Amino acid sequence: MPDTDELYYDAVDLLRLLISIPSISRSETEAADAVERFMQEHGMNPSRSGNNVWVAAPGFDPGRKTLLLNSHIDTVKPAAGWTRDPYTPEYDETTDRLYGLGSNDAGASGVSLLAAYRYLSERPQEYNLIMLLSAEEEVSGKNGIESVLPLLPPIDAAIVGEPTGMQPAIAEKGLMVLDGEVTGVSGHAARNEGVNAIYRALPAVERLRTLEFPEVSPMLGPVRISVTQIEAGTQHNVVPDLCRITVDVRTTDAYSNTDTLELIRAAVPECTLTPRSTRLNPSSIDPGHPIVQRLELLGATPFGSPTLSDQALLRCQSLKLGPGDSSRSHTADEYILTDEIRQAIVTYIRVLDGLRL
Repeated sequence: MPDTDELYYDAVDLLRLLISIPSISRSETEAADAVERFMQEHGMNPSRSGNNVWVAAPGFDPGRKTLLLNSHIDTVKPAAGWTRDPYTPEYDETTDRLYGLGSNDAGASGVSLLAAYRYLSERPQEYNLIMLLSAEEEVSGKNGIESVLPLLPPIDAAIVGEPTGMQPAIAEKGLMVLDGEVTGVSGHAARNEGVNAIYRALPAVERLRTLEFPEVSPMLGPVRISVTQIEAGTQHNVVPDLCRITVDVRTTDAYSNTDTLELIRAAVPECTLTPRSTRLNPSSIDPGHPIVQRLELLGATPFGSPTLSDQALLRCQSLKLGPGDSSRSHTADEYILTDEIRQAIVTYIRVLDGLRL
């Protein structure tokens, strides 16, 4: 059984390798190859579907509950302003910073969870354990975790690795993007003809801006609704007969996405609202869950997260937990502290070794 020092060094080496491989969402093949090869070289027997790679601990028992450890191998495109090559892992010994695209979001989480999996899978546990490194998280793609879940046994609980400073995000907002249309009647602007669709849309926009729902999530607060785009008109002298709006809705565990949609529709009946998707649901875990309780015993503080992750596609209790800081994600000169990786491995092991789900 490898000790935690060996696990740490292997994790940092793997992260360096992953940084060096461009893996923008939907182009993760080489990164998936590297992960699969690493697992094989360290005595694991991985499975793969597309660019998603997973491994199950030996001795799977359908009578036991199953825990999923998950993080993603894809990245966003490099932001403007990088002063380093985003695909060259660069370590600054004076600050303990390892620079590189995806180092913080979420390479460090992935390699730390995989290190913990290696330790836990070699010790008897009272639960089944699966480690999944998935693709297309940054674009909520259908060829990512969503495509793998039907291939796995039922999951009872999950830890999703994202940069949270190793504080447990026990609730996460969901997302709906709505396309809205308000109709009018076209006419000549000089003769004041027609019904201006822009003017008809303005009260609906104001109602959306001020709309409040009766139920407020204790951890995530209220549902947030923002009109983020508006488009109307063909030329200056034609009264527009159609006004289109785009609405960004950040949902909470107080309502399902479908219930949230119906409440919004009822508030603006003059606006036809069509969701692009209702699949990115809010997610949460019981504050009394054994994983949360163990983290609190270690001094961690549960919180609600406004940012989206693969939690939105899980249908089990889940929390977000990983090394790094969310504020570093998607930024130029992204970095992780290597000590954050070391501490994350230790924390994951302390929380999960001997756990009773």
